Amino acid sequence: MSRSRTTRNLVAAAVCLLPLLAACGTGSSDSKSPSAAGTGQLNVPADASDSVKKGYVMENAVAACMKKAGFTYTPEAPDDPAKGWATDGADYSLTKKFRQKYGFGVYSGIVYPDDAPAPGSESADKPSANAQYVNTLTPAQKSAYDKALGGPPDGKVDKDWTGCMGTGHKEAYGSLSVQEESARTQQEEQANAQALNGDASLVQLAQSYANCLRKDGIRVSTTQPTSIGEMVKLQAHMSAPANARSGAASASAGKTMTKEESLPLLQKDIDLSLQDLECGKDFRAAYFPKFLKAPTSGGGAG
Repeated sequence: MSRSRTTRNLVAAAVCLLPLLAACGTGSSDSKSPSAAGTGQLNVPADASDSVKKGYVMENAVAACMKKAGFTYTPEAPDDPAKGWATDGADYSLTKKFRQKYGFGVYSGIVYPDDAPAPGSESADKPSANAQYVNTLTPAQKSAYDKALGGPPDGKVDKDWTGCMGTGHKEAYGSLSVQEESARTQQEEQANAQALNGDASLVQLAQSYANCLRKDGIRVSTTQPTSIGEMVKLQAHMSAPANARSGAASASAGKTMTKEESLPLLQKDIDLSLQDLECGKDFRAAYFPKFLKAPTSGGGAG
């Protein structure tokens, strides 16, 4: 299964660190992210995984580099995949509590616009501190800021990270090139996916999960362990009206659906998400401990 964070091409291999590109868009960074007051640096959680720790190192290095360049850059705590999956299938109780209110998140952003946990809500999509800072700059200053910050390779002119992001990437990941890093990550994820999809116990549990969904009248398009957990959620999103998406995503579809129009659809989404959760309870209990130890891009079971 895929979350929006996961991609496969070279440039997108760097996108897993996109909090660094905060000036390019919006973000819902937690104001309570671990930071040392007054230092402009994040405290690295001792219990974080190696990959998450590298994200912290990179953010702090970018902030220090930008400061030397004369700009303000607020380091943002990188996403911890394990914590992100907690309300998306890994923890049954937390996921149930989340889905009882937001369902799969198709309509929750419209019904609860001020709720940060609601996917697509205005609160969740508010501009990051870096985006707000960049908005205060003159065009000339913004151009200088962008040059100083740099970014991931475009696969054409730039073959590696540039600017302060290049400095941060080197400090966190060493001299490994983007191509080498991407190839290594892809190989690891492919091996992890093969192991998960070839796990006999998971295959059997996925079949039971699918049979339960069918009994509830829910369409099953795959029984692959790395795909089935997000299958129903993806179907719900794909089948939703275009104007059910708040903000820019629905701009081409006309006026966003109103709260009153969304409420009955949200309830149906909640019911569907809870059916999916119950059918996949045993599968996810077995799947996530293995997945979180050896994750694969597009292989969650939310």
